[in-house]
Amino acid sequence: MTPEKTEQRAVVSLASLYALRMLGLFMVLPVMMLDGQRLEGASPQLLGFAMGVYGLTQALLQIPAGTLSDRIGRKPVIIGGLLIFAAGSIIAAVSDSVYGVILGRALQGCGAIASAIMALVTDLTREEHRMKAMASIGASIGLSFSVALILGPWLASMGGLSLIFGLTAVLAIGGVLVTVWVIPTPPPVSHRDATAVLPEVLAQLRNTAMWPLNLGIFLLHALMVAIFVAIPGQLSASGLIAEHHSWLYLPVLIVAFILMVPLIIIAEKKRRMKGVVLTGALIIALSLFLMSGASQLWHWVVLLLLYFWGFNLMEASLPSWLSKIAPAGSKGSAMGVYSTMQFLGAFAGGSVGGWLLQDYGLSILFVGLGALVVLWALLITRSGAPQHLTSVRLPADRISDDQLSALSSLPGVAESLYLQSEQAIYLKVSADSFDRESALKIIDSTGEKHGSQR
Repeated sequence: MTPEKTEQRAVVSLASLYALRMLGLFMVLPVMMLDGQRLEGASPQLLGFAMGVYGLTQALLQIPAGTLSDRIGRKPVIIGGLLIFAAGSIIAAVSDSVYGVILGRALQGCGAIASAIMALVTDLTREEHRMKAMASIGASIGLSFSVALILGPWLASMGGLSLIFGLTAVLAIGGVLVTVWVIPTPPPVSHRDATAVLPEVLAQLRNTAMWPLNLGIFLLHALMVAIFVAIPGQLSASGLIAEHHSWLYLPVLIVAFILMVPLIIIAEKKRRMKGVVLTGALIIALSLFLMSGASQLWHWVVLLLLYFWGFNLMEASLPSWLSKIAPAGSKGSAMGVYSTMQFLGAFAGGSVGGWLLQDYGLSILFVGLGALVVLWALLITRSGAPQHLTSVRLPADRISDDQLSALSSLPGVAESLYLQSEQAIYLKVSADSFDRESALKIIDSTGEKHGSQR
């Protein structure tokens, strides 16, 4: 098999692993508040907690799991994580009480394989193809979310939560087999733009430029879980029976995606990312405020369309913004903090959303969430628009101070960092004016002739 075919097989397999795991986590969102009412001890607050608790354990373990994969290998961590995920799914599938489902969901989150998968993508792909590989992983996550909202109500109509959790366990076991028999086992590769490094994670926690984005993804995923505490019940109350909810989500998600694409192009090509992010935030806030008074089915169709339009804009733009402003050689660590905040947001959304719905009602839930989005939008207005920089990694066995200074003086180079431990140079550059060949001549590289740019 050619190297290109091997890479393609590896990327497709890893993207499938990631997508199937996220599918299992997301499928319960549109059905938990309806089907979960049959569980012993169920209440809106506890069902909301069950929806979001995976985020807490995932947030606590994802960076340690990535670090562990550097020590014992990627595949052992991925296989172990999938087995834990399957065990949590089985516990949730056979549970008759809400507390058993909470335990199962918490165990699902303990199967934190995201960092190990991203690191394995780095190990298995060449520098010049890595950007496409990472983009494939990102696309698989978005696709899994959309598919989950459609599949969840359909599966629940046939077998309830038990069927969803049981299928999730089967998919996880299938993922173990794919990991063992299909995915190659390469030697690990050190790459700070793909994996987190503990000292650098601590540095990025102190990096104030990152916190508007970290808070943004925290809030975005808190909203994602919190609205599904309330919306399924409202759709049913508006006359749409539970097994037909998929028929509402399907066209809404398709149209929202179509509406997103032109604005994402404007954000990247016209360099209007800050304006597009603010637009997404205000669309979300408007939809949430109006949801507090929605009473008819067509209201929910329009408002969910607005919500997912804004959600897609922010979900696509925030990580791109982060990659542009992360310091040279720090992208992996900055993304580790960002992802941790994302999962903590899911936990907060389920826990707080269930509590607000139970004790204060629908209007307070939606108005409160909308107000938080407006406050975050005010915060982001105080942040400077991101420079459109990209990360470049070039091989270098050794380099002198004069060579590093010459690299830093090249047109388009904003930052440079040499790491002897990786025998590599990390640059932040403007893709429009940076000349890779000039950089390679300076470092006199006789090895790999392509850096990674993304």
